[in-house]
Amino acid sequence: MTAATVRPAPQAAASTAPRATPQATSASAVLTEDLLRRFDTPGPRYTSYPTADRFHERFGAADAQRVLHARSQGHADAPLSLYVHIPFCESLCYYCACNKIITKHHERAAQYLDALELELALVVQQLGRGRPVSQLHFGGGSPTFLSDAELTRLMRTLGAAFRLTRDSEVSIEVDPRTVSPARLAHFRALGFNRLSFGVQDFDAEVQRAVHRVQSFEMVAGLMASARELGYASINADLIYGLPKQTPESFARTVQRIGELRPDRIALYAYAHLPERFKPQRRIADADLPSPAQRIAMLGDAIGGFLARGYRYIGMDHFALPDDALAVAKREGRLHRNFQGYSTQPDCDLVALGVSAIGRVGAAYYQNAKALPEYYEALAQRTLPVVRGYALTADDALRRDAIMALMCQGRLEFDRIERAHGVRVREVFAHELDALRGFEASGLVTLEERAVQVTASGWFLVRAIAMVFDHHLRQSQERRRFSKVI
Repeated sequence: MTAATVRPAPQAAASTAPRATPQATSASAVLTEDLLRRFDTPGPRYTSYPTADRFHERFGAADAQRVLHARSQGHADAPLSLYVHIPFCESLCYYCACNKIITKHHERAAQYLDALELELALVVQQLGRGRPVSQLHFGGGSPTFLSDAELTRLMRTLGAAFRLTRDSEVSIEVDPRTVSPARLAHFRALGFNRLSFGVQDFDAEVQRAVHRVQSFEMVAGLMASARELGYASINADLIYGLPKQTPESFARTVQRIGELRPDRIALYAYAHLPERFKPQRRIADADLPSPAQRIAMLGDAIGGFLARGYRYIGMDHFALPDDALAVAKREGRLHRNFQGYSTQPDCDLVALGVSAIGRVGAAYYQNAKALPEYYEALAQRTLPVVRGYALTADDALRRDAIMALMCQGRLEFDRIERAHGVRVREVFAHELDALRGFEASGLVTLEERAVQVTASGWFLVRAIAMVFDHHLRQSQERRRFSKVI
């Protein structure tokens, strides 16, 4: 295959959406293999800026306590986003790079819930009780490792500490092997209104190669049950570039996902970094698809989803036209945080659990990555924060620029200048010059007072955003990150 050609379905009549939203599903979006190869470099996913590899231990528990308390004084009534990390999994998936603990001892969850309640009490002590929450997400690991009784306990604890807003998004990541229709009904009764199913691939040989076997029929039945239960949005995660995958086999997975028609699809590139992630050492390099095959998989998947009526939201994400994420994209209201793209306005993120990362005001913080260290801090009645980062004025400026590109596909100089009191052409002279190569390749348009990402450029927006990453340019340590494609 010499080109990854995106052939979307015909579009509806032009909408009145703000110009800030690029039309990434335009029929003119053609990604050649040469284009993808030239811009397929390692780079961050920009769920934050600066990225988490810039966090340091000079920012600790006392600093996190200070920013949480300051938040209670200045923006107490502004809605929060809340993330809870559940690290446990019953079975190891060889591709996984998440912070997880593999165990079949479910009794370990009780001690973890005790610790979460201690952490929550320390957070509430600084923030105050009853603060509004517009977004709650359970991630992992596998949050569905917890029993129904344990999830009930946790939701009641959170409900006593915070106040979910009427339109709050309450989501949980689901391992299909650990749930049933009855469990999904229980989650719904607890207030969850969004589900994310970890699918990855439906091919049996691929599933065996990554040690995650789950049938199409199992996932189909669970999705059907979720619809009957009235979940507002159902997401399916897929990964391309896994061992034993071929363009032909992955095309079958794309087709089958299209048959299930989840509201959203997240399409991730597998990053093979066995030197960093021990489970990946069980994957033989010889079983991995070639770069040309990966590009073919990506191009065919993009074309397949667009042909089935999905809209390309941005980096890895697709949604049906009436899904809240697609609506937010059309209306220029997309935001981005550690959970990816969000329809909620940019807000502070309070994170709970081992390794969890939060953002409050102009600071990021991360909890201890190992359970013993996490437990020990809480035993001392101390927030389990071990590192973080306080943004400088330059960081805040660049974060706004990067998020504008990642979320709206357009960097408007007037907005940046009003918010930061700078002249864009002066502070970003180097960056604007660097973008000329992207313009020559048809990925951006450099206007007099804006940078506009083109339809083709929207598929490579990570590479475009990297131009504004001062820390990345200084360090040149891109090997820490997965490739853009």
